[in-house]
Amino acid sequence: VEDGTLPLIGATTENPSFEVNAALLSRMRVMVLRSLEKAALVELLGKALTDAERGLAQTHDFLPEGWMQQIAAAADGDARRALIYLETAVAYRSAGNESTRLDDQTLARLLGDGVRRFDKQGDQFYEQISALHKSVRGSDPDAALYWLARMLDGGCDPHYLARRIARMAVEDIGLADPRALELCLSAWQAYERLGSPEGELALGQAAVYLACAPKSNAVYAALGQARAEVKRSGSLPVPVHLRNAPTQLMKDLDFGKDYRYDPDQQGGISAGQHYFPDELRAGSFYQPTSNGIEARIAERLSRIRAARGLK
Repeated sequence: VEDGTLPLIGATTENPSFEVNAALLSRMRVMVLRSLEKAALVELLGKALTDAERGLAQTHDFLPEGWMQQIAAAADGDARRALIYLETAVAYRSAGNESTRLDDQTLARLLGDGVRRFDKQGDQFYEQISALHKSVRGSDPDAALYWLARMLDGGCDPHYLARRIARMAVEDIGLADPRALELCLSAWQAYERLGSPEGELALGQAAVYLACAPKSNAVYAALGQARAEVKRSGSLPVPVHLRNAPTQLMKDLDFGKDYRYDPDQQGGISAGQHYFPDELRAGSFYQPTSNGIEARIAERLSRIRAARGLK
């Protein structure tokens, strides 16, 4: 492949970024084939219907006006599905007589409910869950409901959706509205008890609530910073005044000495007392936003940090 000895041509319905060897992929040109537009499908059906050698009929008038448009719409961008629908319609037309009904209701029965494109655990799956998550984060309840409906329509496991919706509550809503997580967990439990389709309404309710709720990723960001600090600073010892002293030996070693019980202090704050390892006294990862309930948290935390000599 490198020097051209072997021409390599391939086709796959999978994402080549994940399924093709990276060294091979770097030496290949990737061409993305997208679903066909409705107009292109209508043109394709017309050619199939009137093709001189393999056509199903010799004239477009063989089928009622408008059927080609409806078949193309039902195919949902899939040429093979469109041709199968066309063959079904032509077979019905050819087998009938003058009394055969050729109206839109007949075509609807021939086409059935149709199936929208959805590939479990494939690109479309992850693209749609990403769209759902970003719609909630962007405070668009209508788009959130649309993508939720798309995934349910495609056969996505509602338990997976319930888990992802709960994740949105802690990742994007956070302490701006602590009730969000509780509501999502209740919706998850409601689905487990009710099943489909009734339980899906609970998931929709949770998605709409999250989309309309105030947003904050302050805790999400703070936990990431705390984890990074743990990796950077290693296994620092717990300060002596924070250590528990259940035995006399521990007391003799001054475990817990000079610790002040916060509820007994003025304002419930032990001014100057620190809770980090001695080497990290100035740590302040959590920076609450001014959204929702977190605005009140920010006010109180500002007073507490000031009493402890922190910014």
